[in-house]
Amino acid sequence: AQPLRLCPQAVHETILSNRFLIVRAKKLRCGREESRRFYREHAGRFFYQRLVEFMASGPMWAYILAHENAVPLWRSLMGPTKVFRARNSVPDSIRGAYGLTDTRNTTHGSDSPASASREIAFFFPEFNEQLWYQQEEPRLRSGQVYYNAEEHVHCVFRDEETELT
Repeated sequence: AQPLRLCPQAVHETILSNRFLIVRAKKLRCGREESRRFYREHAGRFFYQRLVEFMASGPMWAYILAHENAVPLWRSLMGPTKVFRARNSVPDSIRGAYGLTDTRNTTHGSDSPASASREIAFFFPEFNEQLWYQQEEPRLRSGQVYYNAEEHVHCVFRDEETELT
């Protein structure tokens, strides 16, 4: 496995090279209480405390990604949850290349669109998903987009009419 400090850049490059659009991105740090809330569905399971501790152990990046079939594609790029399995069956996956253990496996990915909506609201409470689908998503889909490297996100081109409204 590569040193963890390489992971954020490698994950970001994987996102871009697989033609995901980055709708929102932010570097943040979750405390133990926030981490417990995020993983509450796993409370009582043997790995729960390890998940919480890892999530609370340092800064991380949270993303809202867009792509046709984004959930299954992202899960495929991450590779299996079990790092041993990822290293053996999909060594070029994110977890195969960078995962340390099953609970320190580098990345998280929503398991369904409903989970994605819930997790987006957790990390990006200011984000209005419905409004995004109405206003930005059609422009992203039509290719009216550019990558803003400074902000680490894709942005839609704005025409004069949009600027005036």
